[in-house]
Amino acid sequence: MIKNSSIFIIFTFFIACFMSAILKANDESVDDSLIIEVGNKLFLNMPNEPDFSDLFEVDKKGQINVPEIGKVFVAGKSLKRVESEIKLQLSGVYKGLEQFYIEVRARDLLVTVLGYVYEPSQVSIPEDGNIQMVISKAGGLKPGAQLNKLQIRRGEENISFDYKAYLDSGDPEKLPVLRSGDIVFVPVSPLLGNVQIDFDAQTLSASGDAEGNEKAVTLFGELHSPGSFSYKDDMNIIDALMRAEGVTRYADVTKIRVIRNGEPQIFDLKQYLDSGDDSLLPEIEGGTTIYVPIMVEDVNTTARTVYIMGEVQKPGAYESTDKIGFLDILANAGGPTRFAETRQIRILKPTGESIYFDLQSYSDGVATSPIPGINPGDVVFVPEKTDINEKSWLKVPPQRAVKVMGAVNDPGRYEWSDEMDFTDLFAHAGGPTKGANVNDIKILRAGEVYQRFSLDDYVNSADGSYPLPSIQAGDTIIVEELPHDPKDNKSQWVRQDPDTSIYIMGQVGSPGRYAFDDSLHFIDILSAADGPNSNADIRNIRITHRNGFEARVTKLDLALYFETGDETLFPKVLPGDTIYIPEKSRDWLSKKKENVVRVMGAIKTPGRYSFDDSMTLLDLLAEAGGPTSSALIENIVVINHSCCKEQARRFDLEEFIREPNSMRIPVLRAGDTVYIPDQGQDFGQRAKSSIVDFLTILALAVGL
Repeated sequence: MIKNSSIFIIFTFFIACFMSAILKANDESVDDSLIIEVGNKLFLNMPNEPDFSDLFEVDKKGQINVPEIGKVFVAGKSLKRVESEIKLQLSGVYKGLEQFYIEVRARDLLVTVLGYVYEPSQVSIPEDGNIQMVISKAGGLKPGAQLNKLQIRRGEENISFDYKAYLDSGDPEKLPVLRSGDIVFVPVSPLLGNVQIDFDAQTLSASGDAEGNEKAVTLFGELHSPGSFSYKDDMNIIDALMRAEGVTRYADVTKIRVIRNGEPQIFDLKQYLDSGDDSLLPEIEGGTTIYVPIMVEDVNTTARTVYIMGEVQKPGAYESTDKIGFLDILANAGGPTRFAETRQIRILKPTGESIYFDLQSYSDGVATSPIPGINPGDVVFVPEKTDINEKSWLKVPPQRAVKVMGAVNDPGRYEWSDEMDFTDLFAHAGGPTKGANVNDIKILRAGEVYQRFSLDDYVNSADGSYPLPSIQAGDTIIVEELPHDPKDNKSQWVRQDPDTSIYIMGQVGSPGRYAFDDSLHFIDILSAADGPNSNADIRNIRITHRNGFEARVTKLDLALYFETGDETLFPKVLPGDTIYIPEKSRDWLSKKKENVVRVMGAIKTPGRYSFDDSMTLLDLLAEAGGPTSSALIENIVVINHSCCKEQARRFDLEEFIREPNSMRIPVLRAGDTVYIPDQGQDFGQRAKSSIVDFLTILALAVGL
């Protein structure tokens, strides 16, 4: 029994040692080389001991207060050494320390903040904290703190750094690394006096922030806050001007003077802002002086004059420099009056050259030419606006006018500008009259028809596929009238262009020559001729198609169209074609061919049968003796032969017999073919796998 108890105790001891080793191996914070520092927070593992549940912080003296032991100095020692020392001291108080160990739960830094901050104190920050976190925990900097001379005191060492450079760039490399026990000191700016007063930021900013002349940039003149300001790396003149809160409204920004190393230089801020060219910026450094002069009168009557006359507020002679442009001269003269023709401003050169400038187009952002240059001796003439109520064409020269003639509400001669288009000009002329032919508007250029334009096609082309015509000054636009009714005046037809005419003759109410275009239909031209009369043979209408090389004739059965409504019966007619409607009793062409229908297949009497429009398919089958007993009456095929194409339709006679109202009987026409297949020739079923039989039947039908 004793032996078994001993074995159990030994086994329990080894298990406890093994678990303790596992716990230590899994603890990533245990490191023989880890040094404990001030501000670190330690965890002492003592199971079932409430006094050890909280973390122990290493104070500024490097000590922690351990229950039952008291103050223990741990700063600067390795974690393994501290663990051994504390465990040894605890062994006299506690038993069973096999599971005791120490780990560093937080390596906080303990830093003291002094100087020009709101709450000087000792603060704790994380191991990866920086100066900004330290200053924030100390309440922040007071106004007047000197940011570029902050100090870190570490024992006998004194580290100075530029906190402002970090705030400007955000580069953490500009801040030194903190250690526990460091003292951060924030000095006060030398601009503040030695008597404590409330800080006045506006007064301090107005006097500048320069420490000495060797690093100062001095700005004076027409600035909101002139003064001496400290120079910073990569600083340019724009930064310096903004440091002085910019120029006043009286400043002459074209003649800013910069003195660097005793050498003066003129800087044109306006030119830089207009171009964005960084090469125009002068270099500055510590000790540079910048002067912004007041604006003086630059344009006056001297030997270098530019003359401006006409419809301006203050015409006269003005001095011009290389930096003065056309708009400067015009603005200095008060600008155009309300009577000025700003589209035709002229610049007269001493050489006799005359340059036109459209100020209206330039202000609208659609100008095609740049602002003209102005040189001494030039004359700027702003003419008077043209009175459109005055008919004198001398007000508008030919190179600026477009003539609109014909069927418009207000024909005449109109001023033209390149930003206008055809619709602008057409609307200005009052638009077309009621009888205008808007489908054939002619544009003449240099005495010849340059382009034809259809207003209807343009309006109907929603996708922009039909563009407006190109108009330029000097063109002539002619809008012709539509031809009058031939019944009123037969001589009017000579005014109609043959290329846009169609001829209709024979038995119609008003035969003659009519205007026609692609938008019109056969019915339109037939209606224009008052339609067929009572003697017309509408079953044998002839259309002669002419294309300039050869003619062909198409036959139209208009009566069949009225019976069926089939639009495919109508042939395509074009301008130049001739329509002839014969008389019923005298048209020999109507007797040239007998009206027959062919019946083939499983029918008792196949053959050709006379046919008229009063007959149906059932009449024809009865005339041919009816289908045979082996006929497939559910697959009867009717082949229509129209003027343009062949079309086959299937008819189920068996279904029709069962339900007469379920389907329509196919319409027959003279010349059609009816085929009734036999049970051994069911081409309707075989057509699902092949169309050869159907094509064979179709060829056979056409051959008959």
